[in-house]
Amino acid sequence: MKRLLLLLPLFLSGCSVGTPEGVTPVSGFELERYLGKWHEIARLDHRFERGLTRVSAEYSMRADGGVRVLNRGYNAAKKVWKQAEGRAYFNGSKSVGSLKVSFFRPFYGGYNIVELDADYSFSLVCGPDRSYLWILAREPRLDPAVLERLKARAAALGFDTAALIYPEPAEVK
Repeated sequence: MKRLLLLLPLFLSGCSVGTPEGVTPVSGFELERYLGKWHEIARLDHRFERGLTRVSAEYSMRADGGVRVLNRGYNAAKKVWKQAEGRAYFNGSKSVGSLKVSFFRPFYGGYNIVELDADYSFSLVCGPDRSYLWILAREPRLDPAVLERLKARAAALGFDTAALIYPEPAEVK
């Protein structure tokens, strides 16, 4: 029993679906426009993506009304593609870019769209705390001025943008 109590905080930490204090997800969000493929331009490093390049996320509708999340990246050291499939659901209103995502049910984590271009060509996304941050774009590369603006916005929100890593992008066709 004592061991179970010691492990409880570990399990509960995997269930954090909120938004970091002082961070507000976008409103006026339209899921249909967000669906499709996104390329990872930059991220804060985490073990589940460590060593991966050419990272992408593809979002599509699930039969239950949720969102299918398919993350994919290339591990050059092992010369293999890694893939993970998850599911996401809105935390509240479908017009607010705040979802909970799970790759290992029943554990969910926050997925908060903090900034989104009017034409849905790039986004700034964070998790439930300031240790998770991604800059995503529809194309494998992002205009350097836009990237700098997104980094400045993330820094103003308290994210450690000096720790961002920039994985090798997918091949441009």
